[in-house]
Amino acid sequence: MDKVHGITLDIAPSEAFLPPADLAALAPRVSAVAADLAAGRGPGSEYLGWLDLPATISGQHLDSLEAAGVQAQSDCEVCVVIGIGGSYLGARAVLDALGGSAAGAPEIVFAGTGLCTASLRRALAAVKGRDFRLVVISKSGTTLEPAVSFRILRGLLQERYGEEGAAARIDAVTDASRGALRQLADQSGWRTWIIPDDVGGRFSVLTPVGLLPLAMAGVDIRGLVVGAADMREVCLTDDMRANPAHLYAATRFGLYERGFHTEVLATFHSGLATIGEWWKQLYGESEGKEGKGIFPASTVYTTDLHSLGQYVQDGRRNLLETFLVVREDEPAIKVPKDPGGGEGLDGLDYLVGQRLDAINWKAYEGTLEAHGEGGVPCLSLQLDCVTAGAIGGLISLFEKGVAVGGRLLDVNPFDQPGVEAYKRAMFRLLGKPGA
Repeated sequence: MDKVHGITLDIAPSEAFLPPADLAALAPRVSAVAADLAAGRGPGSEYLGWLDLPATISGQHLDSLEAAGVQAQSDCEVCVVIGIGGSYLGARAVLDALGGSAAGAPEIVFAGTGLCTASLRRALAAVKGRDFRLVVISKSGTTLEPAVSFRILRGLLQERYGEEGAAARIDAVTDASRGALRQLADQSGWRTWIIPDDVGGRFSVLTPVGLLPLAMAGVDIRGLVVGAADMREVCLTDDMRANPAHLYAATRFGLYERGFHTEVLATFHSGLATIGEWWKQLYGESEGKEGKGIFPASTVYTTDLHSLGQYVQDGRRNLLETFLVVREDEPAIKVPKDPGGGEGLDGLDYLVGQRLDAINWKAYEGTLEAHGEGGVPCLSLQLDCVTAGAIGGLISLFEKGVAVGGRLLDVNPFDQPGVEAYKRAMFRLLGKPGA
């Protein structure tokens, strides 16, 4: 399998649990599912806009997003992004992976991600005494969590800058023509960006949902899109072994059929922790239906090897593990000589001069070996280094993989009917009219 922006998928450690012949037997089913997706057939096909999105984003659209980013970098110190679920997780995952806002770009703060007072208090503290903007993201504008935060923060913005000044500092990412947020934005004169009708929230990273906040943070959004487009191209092949998205989906499904019903996405790079959070929503909402699906969990190693690592090594054998690892971080940090007084009493002299990321890689290899011997089927997604292109490629791989995987499970990967259950109960308990 050729590398795409330095990404390699290695399924060899899982072969003791899923023999190559059994995996190969799934290839015709994977091909049939992929053909249906490409032709727009099957359940949820009205939400397949993400499939070709990386290759269809125009240069003019990217120009507009980058111009909005330049404006934000010139007039604010903080940009508060208000949204929940797919309306914020993608942007946050990319931003965390790439190390946060670029020099000279505003700090990106997320609000509306829940109903916790402490979370909103942190956002309010971040804008105290600092120039700020709001980016509110919602198809409807009536989702409770972001709507409450937006009402509070919009009031603060108006107090600070007046009604007209506040209007110039609000971007609404919403439906093209419908919904409360669209109506409010049109009435108030806010700048608006469109969420395509055929792209669901958890697949929306490469729409203004993700690209606008990232442009304001000074992220290389063109590199992100190119990485996704290049991975999309590779994942068009019908050769399952040469198609990382199809191979990932087939391997997971084959292991699922053998009783491995929980997947742990384990990264050895702390900056990729939020990629794990985005991945959990993508896979949990897409596959967890009709009593089916692999439960997605995530960990950050080596930190969690000192806690959850015990369970992964010796707990119930219903786990499979996908490692998300990075070979090199720049700039490199090396283990120094003892700065004096210790005379090597910490036992680290054998590591002097070695790069920390090289040591981290050996920790990954040791963990892979130990967990495999402990009865956990393992896969690994290896990145040469973290770049915008690599993260874009990873996003594309995971999105295509979950679409294929959901169809293999015979569920609709593009709806989320179970999400409404808590809302109905919550609104009834809150006394919402008509609930």
